[in-house]
Amino acid sequence: MGFHLRPASEDERETLEALIARSARGLSQADYTDAQTEAAIRHVFGVDSELVADGTYFVAEEDGVPIACGGWSRRKTLFGGDRYAARQSGLLDPATEPAKIRAFFVHPDHARKGVGRALLAHCEAEAKRHGFTRCEMMATLPGVKFYRAAGYADREAFLQPTPEGVVIPFLRMEKSL
Repeated sequence: MGFHLRPASEDERETLEALIARSARGLSQADYTDAQTEAAIRHVFGVDSELVADGTYFVAEEDGVPIACGGWSRRKTLFGGDRYAARQSGLLDPATEPAKIRAFFVHPDHARKGVGRALLAHCEAEAKRHGFTRCEMMATLPGVKFYRAAGYADREAFLQPTPEGVVIPFLRMEKSL
């Protein structure tokens, strides 16, 4: 493992936004059109500053360079960065509600090398440490196979319209910890 995980910081927002865009553009081609990818980058994807402030958003770094990011949340928002309008900041009840796995993006040059799996395992362990017994996410289509392999089950297809009329498909998935 040539990378290490650390909490994200607010001062690296620009770097993480660039990583997210690069990941989306590089890894979404088989599942989304260019219009869907660009609309997702503009309106849905991105850094969620609440996750960063909560200390639940992490960066995988290799030689001082971020190569992946992702996190988990104890808040109600299921997906979307700061630009996503339908956010809910309320806290979840770990006894009855699942933690949210959020905003996973891997640089295309580092995909399929165990970085995402290590990041996911770290987030699941942290959620479990905070009393959660389940996790859920709104998976992008490129991530569905990865999450299924990690034990997540399909729950519900979801179509997210954007202001310019582009519709982006997602899949809500869940796992018991």
